[in-house]
Amino acid sequence: MAFLLVKVLFKPNGEFSSQHIHDSQAMKDRGIHCVMDQDREMRRKSKFAVAEKN
Repeated sequence: MAFLLVKVLFKPNGEFSSQHIHDSQAMKDRGIHCVMDQDREMRRKSKFAVAEKN
């Protein structure tokens, strides 16, 4: 907790970088999207597609 407090106090604007997958350039470069985006992509290909159960 102390390290988080130090980061908030000493970082400009006291903000953390986004932890969302869609905001990460490294993930975009690898073609990795969040599960919601992946689901939306698959449904565009076939609106009758059903998720596979394991």
